[in-house]
Formats: sequence, C-alpha cells, structure tokens
Amino acid sequence: MGKRKEESISKPGSHKRQRQEHRDEHSDESNEEENSQSSADSSFSSLSTEGEVGIIESIQLKNFMCHSMLGPFQFGSNLNFVVGNNGSGKSSVLTALIVGLGGKATATNRGSSLKMFVQDGETSADISITLRNQGRDAFKPEVYGSSIIVNQHINLDGSRSYRLKSKSGTLISSKKEELVGILDHFNIQVDNPVSVLTQEMSKHFLQSKNEGDKYKFFMKATQLEQMKEDYSSIMKTKENTCIQIEQGVERLQELKELYCEKKEHYKSIGFVNDMRNHLEDLKHKMAWAVVGEMEKEIQPIKEFIRAEEGNTAKFVQKLEECQVRIWFKPYYTAIQDKLIRINEEAQALHPQCTTLKADVQARRKAVNETEVVYNRFKTELKRLEKDDEQLRKRIAELKSSANHLSEPEKLERERKITRLREQLKAFHDEEIMIGQQMDQFQQAIYKCKEEQARLTKESCDVRQALDAKQRQLRELKDSKTNTFRRFGPYIPAFLEEIERTYKQGRFKQKPIGPLGAFIHPKDAELTLAVESCLKSLVQAFCCDNHSDEKTLQQLMSKYYPRDFRPQIIVNKFQNTVYDVRHRGVHHPEFPSVLTALDIDHAVVANCLIDVRGIETILLIKSSRKAREVMQFNRPPKNCREAFTAEGDQVFERRYYSSAYVRPKFLSKDVEAEIRLATCNVFVKSALQHLYSVQNEIRKNEDHLQGHRQHQKNLQIKVRTTNAEIADLENMEEHQAVDIRTLVRRDYHIMSNKDMKQCLLILVGFQNKQIIEMLRNLPLPAHFLTYSKQEELNQADAELETSKRRLQHYEEKQKEHLACVKRHKELLAVKEKQLEEKMAQAKQIYSERLEVSRTVKSLDAEMNRLRERINTENSRHGNREEIVQQFHDAKERYEDANSKVKNLKKFIRLLEEIMTQRFKIYRQFLRLLSLRCKLYFDHLLRIRACSGKILFDHKNETLSITVQPREKDKGTLNDVRSLSGGERSFSTVCFILSLWSITESPFRCLDEFDVYMDMVNRRIAMDMILKVAGAQRHRQFILLTPQSMSSLPTSSCIRILRMQDPERGQRTLNFKNRNDKEEDQ
Repeated sequence: MGKRKEESISKPGSHKRQRQEHRDEHSDESNEEENSQSSADSSFSSLSTEGEVGIIESIQLKNFMCHSMLGPFQFGSNLNFVVGNNGSGKSSVLTALIVGLGGKATATNRGSSLKMFVQDGETSADISITLRNQGRDAFKPEVYGSSIIVNQHINLDGSRSYRLKSKSGTLISSKKEELVGILDHFNIQVDNPVSVLTQEMSKHFLQSKNEGDKYKFFMKATQLEQMKEDYSSIMKTKENTCIQIEQGVERLQELKELYCEKKEHYKSIGFVNDMRNHLEDLKHKMAWAVVGEMEKEIQPIKEFIRAEEGNTAKFVQKLEECQVRIWFKPYYTAIQDKLIRINEEAQALHPQCTTLKADVQARRKAVNETEVVYNRFKTELKRLEKDDEQLRKRIAELKSSANHLSEPEKLERERKITRLREQLKAFHDEEIMIGQQMDQFQQAIYKCKEEQARLTKESCDVRQALDAKQRQLRELKDSKTNTFRRFGPYIPAFLEEIERTYKQGRFKQKPIGPLGAFIHPKDAELTLAVESCLKSLVQAFCCDNHSDEKTLQQLMSKYYPRDFRPQIIVNKFQNTVYDVRHRGVHHPEFPSVLTALDIDHAVVANCLIDVRGIETILLIKSSRKAREVMQFNRPPKNCREAFTAEGDQVFERRYYSSAYVRPKFLSKDVEAEIRLATCNVFVKSALQHLYSVQNEIRKNEDHLQGHRQHQKNLQIKVRTTNAEIADLENMEEHQAVDIRTLVRRDYHIMSNKDMKQCLLILVGFQNKQIIEMLRNLPLPAHFLTYSKQEELNQADAELETSKRRLQHYEEKQKEHLACVKRHKELLAVKEKQLEEKMAQAKQIYSERLEVSRTVKSLDAEMNRLRERINTENSRHGNREEIVQQFHDAKERYEDANSKVKNLKKFIRLLEEIMTQRFKIYRQFLRLLSLRCKLYFDHLLRIRACSGKILFDHKNETLSITVQPREKDKGTLNDVRSLSGGERSFSTVCFILSLWSITESPFRCLDEFDVYMDMVNRRIAMDMILKVAGAQRHRQFILLTPQSMSSLPTSSCIRILRMQDPERGQRTLNFKNRNDKEEDQ
C-alpha cells in the first residue's frame, strides 16, 4: 500500500490546482483565501464525465459475518445509498469491501482476525467484488476486459486466497501482488478513512474532543502522514549511512596503508620481473633454436640423398656395361667356330687316334706301375734305415743298463706299485661315495629350488593379498568413526569441500552422495546382490541441475584422477519418492531391490529408479530358484532381471556370474569386517615356510660346494698316483730281452735294405725308358683342340667374370637404393618432427627468430635464471602471491574508496533532494490546509453559518470552530459546545472538505447523518448531492438507516434498500425502491 500512498503524495490534486498552488505560493494566506474562494465555489458546480476505472460495479457475500448470502447487487457509477434498518447488513457490505480489496481485519473495527468474519457453523466465507475497467486508464484491458472480478476466500483458520478473473469469468491470477498492482493502478486506498469511513471510525471522530486526533485524521486522509514517515525513515537511513561513511573512512585509511605496503613490496621484486621477462625471451629463442638445430640435422641428410641419387646414374651405367659385355659375344663365337672345325678334323683321324691312345694308355699305365713300385721301394728303404738305427740304439742302451740293475730295487718297486694301486682303489671308492652324496645334495637342491619358486610365487600373491587386507583393515577401522571412509580415504575431505562450497552459495542445491552412504539393505544376505546390481552407482553423486554438476566436476578434479571420478547424475530434487506401484515388479516370495533397501533420502531413491530401474529387479538368494523364476517359467510382470545372493545376474535367456566376491561398500557389520580382515593378516605364516626352504637351499649348496672341492682333491690325488705307478712300471727290466735276437733282426733288416736299393735302381731305369718312348710318339688329334679349348675357357672365364660383376653391381645398386630409401624415410621423420617443433615454436612465439646460440647454452642460461628467480622468490616470497596480494590490496582500496565516494555523493544528493522534497512537503501541507479551510468555510456558508479550521502544524493540532446562524455572529464556538446534529453537520463539512483534496475512485461513508436532525440532514444531503453531481467521475456509497424517500429523482442516484432478515431466512435480498429507481 506504500506505493499507492507515494503516488497520491506526488499528485495530491489536479494539474490545474497544481498550477494554482505554484502561482500563489509566495502570497500570504489571506490572499490565497481570497484568490481560491472562486475556485472552491466553482469546484462544486463543475461537471465531469462518468467514472471509467476503479469504481465498484457489484458485490456479493457468502457466509460472511452473520449473513449466509448477501447480494449480488449492482452499484451505480455516481451516487449510491444503501439504506436499511440496523442488522440488515449495511456495515457488513462496507466491511466486506475493505477485506475483499486486501485490507486488514483491524481496519474494519469489526474484528481482530479474518476468521471472525466467517459465519458461525461454516468453514469458510467468500467475497466477490467487480471493479470497472474501461477507458484509456484501464488495467490490462486485453487480459481482463471491461471488468475485473476479485474473489476472496476466507478459511476458518484465518487464511485467505485471491482469485482475479476477467469479465468473462476466466481465472487470470491468484497472487496478491496482482491485486496490489490493480489497487495501485486505480489509486484505491481502503485503509484511508476519507475513502472508506466506517461506522466506528465516524462515531469515534464525532465523539473525539482531542485536537491532535483531528490533525492525525487530516494527515492520514491526505497521506501527508505517510510522506512524513517516509522522510523520517530516509533521514534515519541517512544517519546510518553517515556512520558507515565514517567507519569506511577509517577502514579506507587502513586499506591505503596496506596498499602502500604491498606496493613497495611489489616494486622490490621488479628486477625479478625483468629476469622473468628475460627468461620468457630465452624460452622464445629456445623454441626457435630447437627448430634451427633440427634444420641443421636435416641438411646433411638432404645432401647425402642428393649425392646418392647422383651415384644412382653411375650404377646404372656400370650395369649397362656389364650387360653389353654379356650379350656382345663375337670373339666367343669365333673361338667356338674354330673349335668345331678342329673337332671335325679330329673325327677324320679318329681310328689312328684310337690306336695311338691305346698304346699311350698302355705305356702310361706301365709308367704309372713302375712309379708306384719305385715309390714303394723307396719308402720301404727309408723305413728299414730308420728301424736299423732304432735297433742299434736300443741294443746300446740295454748293454749299458745291464750292469746297474739290482734285485732289492725290483722288489721295492713292486711293493710301492702294489701300495699305490691299493691307495688308488681307495681313492676311487671315496670318489664314488662323494659322487653319490653330491647327487643327493643336487637332487635336494633341485627339489628345494622348485619349492622355492612355488613359494616365491605364493609369497608374492600372499603379499599382495596381505597388503589388500591391511588396507581394507585400515579402511574398515576408519569407517567405524566415519562411515564415508568406506568409499575412499579422500571422501570425507571431499564432502567437507562440498559443504563449504554450498555455504558459499555456489550450489543451488547441495549435491547428495555417495549414494551408497544412504542405502541400507534390510537383509544382510542380499548385500552382495545389491552391490552387484548397483555397481558404480554406489559411489555416484546426484545434482539438482547442470550448473551444480559443473561446480561438482571442478571440485572432483582436485580429489580424483581424471579417469577414476565417480559418476554424476543430474536429477531434479524432490522430497517424495516416485509412485512406481503401476510399473514395479511384485512377487509374493522375493523382494525387488527398491523394497529390499532402506533409503534415507527420497532423492537417492528417485535417482536409482531413474538410472537403474531398481523397482523392476528381483533379489533371489538361490541361483536355482532364480533360474526357475526367470528362465524356466515366464518372468514376473515388469521384471527385467534378477540378482542372486552370490551377485550373479539372471536374465530371461542369459546368466552372468558375479565378478564380486564380497560386498565392499554396503556391509552393515563393520566389526565383523574388521575381524575378517584381522584374521587374514595371519597369512604371514606362509612366508616363514619360504624362509626355511631358502635356508635349507643355502645349507645344501654349502655342502655341495665342499664335496665338489673334496672331489677335485681326490681327482688330483688319483692322477698323481697313476703317474707314480706309470713311472714305476716304465722302469721294468729290459735286460730280459734277447740282445742276440735284436742283432739278428738288425742283420735281416740290413740285407733287405740292400736288396731294395738294387730294385729301386732297376725300376728307375725302366721308368726313364718308357717316358722317353712316350715322348717319341706322334701327337694325337685331340691335342690339336687343346689350345683352342684353352682359349674358349678363357672367354668363358671372362663371361663369368662379367656376370659376377653384373650381379655385384646389381646388389650394390639394391643396397644403394635401400640406403637412399632409409635416408628418405629418416628425412620424412625428421621433417615431421621439424613441423611439430615449428608448430610448438609458433605457439610459444609466432614470429621466427634467428638464433645464433646453441640449445645447450640457452638451456644452461635458462636454468641459471630459474635458480636466481627461485632464490629471489625464497627470499622475497612467491612472486605470484606478492603480485596477487598487491592487486588484491589495490582492488580493495579502490573499491572501498569508490564506495566511500559514492556514499558521500549519495549523501550530498540525498541532502539536496530531501531539502527540495521537504520544501515541497511544507508547500503541500500549507496548500492542502488552505484548501481544506476554504472548502470548509464554503460549506458552512451554505447553511448560513460561519466557522473555520485552525491548523497548528508545529504542535500538530487541528481545531474546528463553528457559529450557528441563530447565535451571535461575533462569537465562534468550538464543536464540543455544539449539539449532536450540529457537530455531525460540521463533521460532514470537514469530511467533504477532505474529499476535495484527496484522490480516490470511490468514497464510502457509513451512517454519515448520525446525530443529525432533519434540517441538518437535509442540508448535508444537499451538499453531498451537489458534490456528487460535480464529480461524476467518482463513485459515492453512503450507508444510512434513513429511508431517503425525499431524494430528488435523478439518473445519477441509485438507492439500494436492504430488507430486515426474517426468522429462519438464510438469504438477504436487495430490492430497489421502485421501478424507476431501478434504472437510477
């Protein structure tokens, strides 16, 4: 309602009156009274058009106050009288008008709460008011049409609801804000006593003798009181703002000092910025230096390829030469022709040649035989000479040693040989035993190593299982204090981060998760089945909207690796679980996943229904039963799949075994999990067995090594003993040999030797004769071809050489081409790398830089610069933090400075505005007071009375003095000294005066003529008729118990007469005074 008051303050009167007030603001009050007298007279005689917006067309009440049904009835557009005896419902109509248009119950003075207006015995009351909505000032005429119907429903508990309809009855809105907008648009003020003056307010005003109450009534009627309160509120706000400015100035000084401090610190690291800039330049050079070095690497490869491609032509030339030599054979052909001709000649001489060949072969055979005999004799002669020499030496040795050998020495040698043989046998036996022991040790080592390999593999598996169990044990122990740790060690911190982010307002709705934390299986045996069904959804999170999803993704990136983030499900949050009775599976024996779970949050249940369809999945403990239900028979209605207690998944035609062994996240009995994990720790005993096997292997290897060393020593002893025995055996007596036998043998060898020498001379002579005869034989014909054959062989050799050279050059060409291909492939790879490096360099620095330095030197300098920058950062602090602190301090200082300046500017502007508006307020107060005086004086003169209204704005009092016409005109009496009728008449005059200075589409007065006599009532009625006739654009509704039968007949007057209720009657009807009045 404050908006309507504000608008009415800004436009207290018509445009014409504003110009009049502006023109007269510098004149004194007496001149204003004289100049405005004519306007006051003319205002009651001026005519206006019929009201188009905001007037009340009809009203209807149901179960309101003590009336079951009142109306409907129609109001005229100008002057309306509602007449009837007490109790007929006149005041109920006025009360319903106030309440129906949004007024408070206390404003009616008929009750302190809306529930008091509901008829006894009923549960609710209804009010229907129709407002006119025509002309150019209509409110949304394209929506509501020419009328707006306001329906209000009041419940017995005091609550009420609105229904705003168009003229056709279409519901437009049910919001109170829409009604407030309509009332603001029409400038309807149901809480303004001048617009709607109730019976109690009227009696209170008439009986009140307090001048302060009259002044408040005037201020409230003209809405100057609201303006004054607004000014007070503004000034209070101004004082608070000034205090904030003072505090802001102090805070600004602190921020300025902090800003200066950070600025000095920022300047102190300026040279670090220079080093960073230099480092950035070096990065640019480094990027292009890498490109330059790669180009240098590529250049030799290109040159090599060009050179080798040039050599390719040489290889082609060599190949062509070799091919020419192979295919160009004139010399070879000539030799073959000669050879053919000689063969023909040899063919003619073939018979002679055959005889000569036989003779030559016989003679050659004889030569060969004599040569064989000669060579054999020569060899035997050499052997005999050697045997003779050895026999002679042996005979000499035996003769010389026969004199030195004695019998005791022979016996001692034999005993020593016997002893050594026994010792050798003992060595052999010991070696066999050691070999057997070594075989045993080797076999034991082999078995232990097999056991070690097996235990090593088992120990690796055991260690992995042990680590997993220990990790699980830690997680389970942690989950005793924090159940969220079952879902990962970082989950509690992540949830705290979500809570902080939500408190900061970055989430519209707080995300819910992990979903498994809100899920509790009713049957512990089905825990694995539920977890196998939900899989990764147990760790998933749920968001209300996609904006919250993006924020949650950003938070997850801090706690989860990219490929291991839990699923985020976007689902609109609801406080109730979906009704899935019509599409869920129902089985008399087995539950669905939805019914088998206790779910703490409705959002989690809805999410699992949407994503996994848990209402359509059965949980069956037995695998056999699951197959019977899903596969042997037709699956139950709405059932898509089932899960067993072991986590196996069963479809209508398929069966999948579970990959889970035991539940990980949904286990209820944490203590049992801890005991299970603690028991698994005892697998360490398997490692003890491995250690004992390893010790046994080491011991056996030590024994084996000792036996091997012992075996080597025995072998050395055996070899030594064998050598001693051999030496002793070689010292046997050779004297037993018959020296004479050896002499005879030597004589026989000598005789044989002489004979062989004679035969050798004879065979040599015969061989010479045969060779001489061969030389004298004529040359056979085939020897004539020998020279040509040699020449042909030479040509063949040259041909083979050319072929080998051709093959050589072909292989060289292949190698050459393969080498060129490899270098071209290497060049392609290098060029591709060069393109990538060049693209990277362009990303770092778009323009090409010619760098003379090497990459190594640039890298060394960059490393030195980084070390210096790090050193300076460690001494001065992190540069980014210093820069950020400087910019933050600067931003805070500038922001605070800007706010303080804006607040100061606002205060200055507010002071100027308030000075001007307060000045205008004083003008309004003075001019409205003056107009009220003039109208009041004018209305009193109509009755031939005199009086005036005195305003004391300083003390906020208003006094009315009236001089009746029959009394002394020189004296003015206060209204308190007047009779009841005179006081009522003066009050009516005062209210009419207030009407003239306030704006509203309709006026309502309840029992305006109370305490008046007939004369005053007649005069007051004439004045009201005159005012109503002058203001045809306004509607007047007057409630009175009088019959109003003396009113003149006019089309602007409508009288609505209410009948007295009869006993048992539940509906009160209005009826018009006569047929003629029905049209009035």
